[in-house]
Formats: sequence, C-alpha cells, structure tokens
Amino acid sequence: MPVAMAAGRGTIGRLQTAVHRYAEPMENVTWSEPADRRRGRELVVLLHGYGSGEQAMERLFTALPASAVGAAVRGPLDVGGTSGWFLLDPLLNSDTSEVLESALRLLAWLDRIRAEEEFTGISLVGFSQGMAMAGTLLRLRPRDFRAVVGLSGWIARNELLAAAEPLPARVPFFWGRDRQDWVINADAVAYTREWLEENAALTARTYSGMGHTIGAGEVSDVAVFLRRYLAFDTP
Repeated sequence: MPVAMAAGRGTIGRLQTAVHRYAEPMENVTWSEPADRRRGRELVVLLHGYGSGEQAMERLFTALPASAVGAAVRGPLDVGGTSGWFLLDPLLNSDTSEVLESALRLLAWLDRIRAEEEFTGISLVGFSQGMAMAGTLLRLRPRDFRAVVGLSGWIARNELLAAAEPLPARVPFFWGRDRQDWVINADAVAYTREWLEENAALTARTYSGMGHTIGAGEVSDVAVFLRRYLAFDTP
C-alpha cells in the first residue's frame, strides 16, 4: 500500500473514533412512517440543499420502495432562517474541517438510530449541498451504505479523504442533473464525474430544462434505482 494511502486511511480511522464527540441528537427530522412502523426496515436518509430545509426533501418519500422508511434531516447550520450543512462560497469551495464535522455529526446520529430501530440497511439521497454531504459520508464509511443518490449536486474536494481512495467498495450511485444547471460550475461537475467513475458504481442521468431543482422524471428514475438496489421484503 502506498505511504500516502496508508496515512490517509489511518487518519480516517482516527476520525471514525471521534464520532462520539458529535453524538448530540439531530433535530427536526421528518419521517415517512410513524414510529411503530420503522423497526427492522431499510432506512433512506434525505439531505437537503444549502439555504433550504427538510421539507424540501419530503416529496421524495414517494420514490421509496415499500421496504424502506425515509428520514428527511435538517442541516445544523443556520442560513438566515433556512438551513445548510456547511458554509460555502459561490464557487462551491468549503472548509474541509466544517464538512467533516457536519458529516461526523450525521454519522453519530445514524449509528444511534440504526441501533435503536434495527434498520437492515441505510441509503442516502442528497440534493445540491446534500449530495456533497452524502458523498462525504460515503467516503468516510464506504461499506456502510447500500446505495446513494445525488441530485443536482457535487462531490466536495477533500485531500485528506482522497489519500485513502479509490474506495474499497463501489456502492451503486445515481447522479441526476441538468447539463445547463448554472449553480454547479463546470469544474465541480468535472471533478464529480471523475470521482464517481473511479469510486462508485455510477448510474448517470441528465434532464434537459430541469435547472437546479428536482424534476418529476428524475423522481421516477430515482424510484426505479432504489427499487433495484434496496431490499424488497415489506414488514
């Protein structure tokens, strides 16, 4: 193993042991099912974009297979009355430590609810900045997630995590976007495409005229993708 890769994986291991530091509960989680219908099912975690909230992801509950329960989570960062996961500039640059801190907080929450609810598997769906969060979670725990969906978003650059890549497992990853999406710049798109091709089992779709949003046709394709890769046994 190259020295850089070994060092990177050692550092990631130390990050994993630090998860308990961020174990405070995530607030404002909207569930697709009541508490008495969650135990022992697949969990799909839905992560909204910057300057938004968990309600924006509730429409994707309709894309979940019958075996799954959805949890739309609000990001911890206040953005003038809305929410986000970490600060970023118009070019989508961000502080690596802020991205990792937010990701570790999510992982701590996932560890707790997985144990409480005995979920059989976990998948991620992220829109815009939520896709950057989903990608970071996958990079930190590449064997923990059954499938990932990224919509109109990007993979955040992270030299620390890149030192331990390519990932040891190629998780199915759906990437949907509009080629004319003005929010996600060309450099971010190019890096995202390269990273996904090298590290994931990629399914890529584009939707003309959709812009920086989630389209109806895209929701239908996400439903097909999740039905393919998630378990089918309904409780």
